[in-house]
Amino acid sequence: MKPRSVMAALSAAALSLAAGCYPGRMTGNYNGILASDMMESDNAILEESGRDEASLAAQREQLERIAAERDIVYRINAGDEISVKVYGHDDISMTTRVSPDGCIGMVFLGQLSVSGRTIAEASEEIRKGLEPYVKHPVVGITVLKVASEKATVSGACKSPGLYDISDSTRVADLYAMAGGSAVRLFNGVNVDAADLENSVLVRDGVILPVDFEKAVMGDSLHNIKVRKDDYMFIAQRMESSVTICGEVAAPHKRLYEPGMGLVETLTTAGWLRDTHWSHVIIIRNGLSNPKMYKIDVDGILTGRCRNVRLRPNDIIYVPRDNISEYNVFIRKLMPTAQLINLLTSRISTITQ
Repeated sequence: MKPRSVMAALSAAALSLAAGCYPGRMTGNYNGILASDMMESDNAILEESGRDEASLAAQREQLERIAAERDIVYRINAGDEISVKVYGHDDISMTTRVSPDGCIGMVFLGQLSVSGRTIAEASEEIRKGLEPYVKHPVVGITVLKVASEKATVSGACKSPGLYDISDSTRVADLYAMAGGSAVRLFNGVNVDAADLENSVLVRDGVILPVDFEKAVMGDSLHNIKVRKDDYMFIAQRMESSVTICGEVAAPHKRLYEPGMGLVETLTTAGWLRDTHWSHVIIIRNGLSNPKMYKIDVDGILTGRCRNVRLRPNDIIYVPRDNISEYNVFIRKLMPTAQLINLLTSRISTITQ
């Protein structure tokens, strides 16, 4: 067979498969495989597969426990800049930086070790030291800059590095300090390099269950306070795409863009054919271990449901309206996942 004929055959096979013409020999019971992890955020999603309610509850419980933890008491350390005020004695008061060995130099006291002490402890130590020289000394310490409290940011951000933090610094703040997402060129288009969905925050060797997308959007449960020595890794976004196939005018594969939704993506495929089913299927997590979502697309178009936000590498499948039993569709689609992967790539090549 000539290359052009092979290409045509593959294209025809892909469109036939996408249109709902499945081999009849495949059997099996796939009831209950639909996921539900988008149902809370978007009521257009009627069914999903593969959600573990227990693990989600455990995640929430862990984040709530982290939020309820008491803030760690600040202790002076090397590199911190402090102001020591002896009230009524400006000649003794001073602003200084704690030396690498944890000391400050003061009139009457010489070199005084303050590293590892709380503000109250250091103030009391100075007060006692000044008593032989100053009548009823009153000492106050103000921290001007904390250089010892640092967290690390690495990965796909504009300015990875070590950053000073305070007791009010949160995940979104640290991400912003690092300049947010790096930018890279993909197919002639500038795109964000960061993959927030797969980014992580590590504390004491443990990955915390923080959803970076929610944290950056201000979700207080996930936008937790950053602690000293926390490590934030911003994952690198790969060359992500979204595939649209089935009962659409122009099946194709297109570049994924953050925030893109189902409805606007369908418009890039020339919109739905008259033969489309009332529901659209989104296939997520790759084809080796796919998670299926049944979307009420008619509900979105009539305003009864909200639009659905897509994720990188989603496959949007628009079935024909002659599919009467959803489980039949699932049962026949699942064993052919690898074939879809091959053929949709062919569709992309042909329709570009």
